[in-house]
Amino acid sequence: MKFLRSKFGVVTAALVIVVALFVIRPGAQRLRSRIVASISLAVGRQVDIGSVQLRLLPQPGFDFENFIVHDDPAFGAEPMLRAQEVTAAIRLSSLLRGRLEISRLDLAEPSLNLVRSSEGHWNLENLLERVARAPVAPTGRGKADSRPGFPYIQAARARINLKLGEEKKPYALTDADFSFWQESENQWGMRLKAQPVRTDFNLGDTGTLRIEGSWQRAGQLSETPLNFNLQWDEAQLGQVSQLIQGADKGWRGSATLNTRLSGSPTDLSFQTNLAVQDFRRFDILGGGSLRLSAQCDGHYSTADHALSKISCAAPVGAGEIEVAGQAGGSMDRPSYQLQLAARDVPLSAIALVARHAKKDLPDDLTAEGTLSATLRINRGSADSITSWQGGGKASNVRIKSTSTRTQLALDEIPFTASQAEASNPTTPLPRRMARQDSLPSPEARIEIGPFNLPLGRPAPAVMQGWISRSGYSFALQGDSEVPRILQLARTVGLPASQPAASGLARLALHIDGKWKGFTPAVVTGTALLKGVRAELPGINAPLEIGLASLAFLPEGVSVRNIAASLSDTNWTGSLGIPRHCSLSANCLVQFDLHADKIATDDLNQLFNPNAHKRPWYRWLALGNRSNPSLLGMLRATGELAVNRFAVRTVVGTKVTAKVDLAAGKLRLSDLRGEVLGGKHVGQWQADFSSKPPRYTGSGTVQNASLRQLAQLMNDGWITGTASASYHITASGYTAADLISSAGADLNVEAHDGSLPHVVLGDAATPLLIHRLAGQLVLADGQFDIREGKLETPGSIYQVSGTASLGRKLDIKLLRDATHGFSVTGTLTEPRVAAAVAPETRAALKP
Repeated sequence: MKFLRSKFGVVTAALVIVVALFVIRPGAQRLRSRIVASISLAVGRQVDIGSVQLRLLPQPGFDFENFIVHDDPAFGAEPMLRAQEVTAAIRLSSLLRGRLEISRLDLAEPSLNLVRSSEGHWNLENLLERVARAPVAPTGRGKADSRPGFPYIQAARARINLKLGEEKKPYALTDADFSFWQESENQWGMRLKAQPVRTDFNLGDTGTLRIEGSWQRAGQLSETPLNFNLQWDEAQLGQVSQLIQGADKGWRGSATLNTRLSGSPTDLSFQTNLAVQDFRRFDILGGGSLRLSAQCDGHYSTADHALSKISCAAPVGAGEIEVAGQAGGSMDRPSYQLQLAARDVPLSAIALVARHAKKDLPDDLTAEGTLSATLRINRGSADSITSWQGGGKASNVRIKSTSTRTQLALDEIPFTASQAEASNPTTPLPRRMARQDSLPSPEARIEIGPFNLPLGRPAPAVMQGWISRSGYSFALQGDSEVPRILQLARTVGLPASQPAASGLARLALHIDGKWKGFTPAVVTGTALLKGVRAELPGINAPLEIGLASLAFLPEGVSVRNIAASLSDTNWTGSLGIPRHCSLSANCLVQFDLHADKIATDDLNQLFNPNAHKRPWYRWLALGNRSNPSLLGMLRATGELAVNRFAVRTVVGTKVTAKVDLAAGKLRLSDLRGEVLGGKHVGQWQADFSSKPPRYTGSGTVQNASLRQLAQLMNDGWITGTASASYHITASGYTAADLISSAGADLNVEAHDGSLPHVVLGDAATPLLIHRLAGQLVLADGQFDIREGKLETPGSIYQVSGTASLGRKLDIKLLRDATHGFSVTGTLTEPRVAAAVAPETRAALKP
């Protein structure tokens, strides 16, 4: 007791009591029915509370668990509001009058369902009407007011769901903080901050939605005066399109939307400002910052769901784009009457937007000139056909790109808006330009041109086309210099090579595309090349095309009637190149080519003039990753025919082969030709992916002239005809490497010839060959003769021994077990001596 009488004891006791009042939550189930009735009266809905606990500090009140506000049965059986934990503060002045009133409700992580019935009504309508008619005092009322006060309702980390009838939509607001109160006798207020989401997607960058406003008491909800401000900040366009439409449409940028609503639901005035910062397509980086903005005013009526007095304006440089009119109807059958006006819109701004919206446009693309137009877009409520009328023009058009070396002066480009049924151009292109897929369709479109396109020839080419909501189509016809058309293609974002080229092209082309999915444009039509001279990278001579006909097909480019020359070789034939071919493993080039002559020495000079430093075929070998070779990138298949093919001094004529090239591996199959007066059939393979490259070949030669072979070796050491089958392997970069690594297996049979340098014994004439057959095995630079047999007019010899690639001989000719000859020396100067079989020599020893 003495402790409690001391000052320290009093302070300690007081602290213990205060802590106890904060911590202790005595049950208050007996007050549950009065609390439920009080809250139900305030919100106008049936309320259920699982359990009630009394809270004394910091403010007298109650803690509720499993707090539920039921919905009107007409909107479904699911509760309108559910919260696991709720704190209710008591209005102390009501206790003095013997009543229990709730002054404040704090809901932790509640779930709120907004439901729209099939008749078009919301579940909040009756609640708001009931609250408006209820005899309750404002939330911040004075002490003298005897009416029950409307509680201040506040929620943290709430979730707001949307239902249409019985179907719960994937749209929701999460992390929502909202509050709701009665400001005065006839006015209520609310605040909301939340993040929009979709439950069927993982969206994390949809921005923050803020709504703040008030509404007043009225006889009917449709006549309720209201005033709201809506702000949607930092919403990323890709996430917003996925939120609204269920798919990322591919646009990027940070969007900000500010809207002010005032009036009543039957005549709601709105003022909206929309801005998008750093607008671009998802796969376009750089190009500078681009900001788009627009402002719209108008009126909306919930009575007929119609927009009226629409007035939108978007400043574009020194010009402006305006939209005015009205719209109504349902979502599936809308009706509208709109007028779009573009006044002195600078083409420089349009070029800037194009660089951020169209891939592969040059970063330095600029445009000069202005665009002016007036369009009327109408759609009646009784039909589904949209009518476009009006037109305009782009004046003083100048297009420039330093990177593509493009400068175009187009002066004026006219365009008109009309229905597709009446969209035939007033100046149609020639009939051969018409295509089935360019015929009119029921879709409205903007007809552009025709207008002149200067492409370096005395008479300009002509271009015209159309654009619509779904896509576009343009036709180009006329003569062009080859560099100009390639520059133009790269300037408008079409794939085109960049060779140093000159020459002429006669064009009849169509460029078609769809907006959806950013699908690339498809070029179809024909081009006739004449007198084209092109410098190709890695080739030390220009490619000269006298004539070639190109057909641009949906699946690829067909090049026919080729008449071209490269170095001293003339080429004819055809090529087939797939669409968007970029020399990759997925790009298969097909060909059927014919050359008048090919020589390895010419190839040496064509691909590498410093032949003593680097042989031409090394250019073909695979390079490193940073500098891949031609064979490492190209994939091709087709047929090749050559009138004359020379490998140093060996010449083949009428050579044909089927060629396959992929991943650095070259295969020549069904390789046929005439060589040394005989017929060759075989196949060869070269693997340039290995280091060093490996070569293999096999085949047969029939009735080849041995005299011609001897002439190629600059020595008439043999005559006659021969047939052979062979299998050869070699590897290396240089001729010395190939010779030192070469291995071969040849089966040879010669007939009716002679060896002029070989005279056996006392014969007066050179050795005549009636038949010579055997197997030659090449290894380590030397042929090993196996199972050899020589038939002369008077004898038959067994042949064995070796012959080197250096022409050294060590050969035995045995007629029987005791007689024969040895041939040594060189191929040019052989030495012949009598030879005795090893068994005979052993018998003659003493």
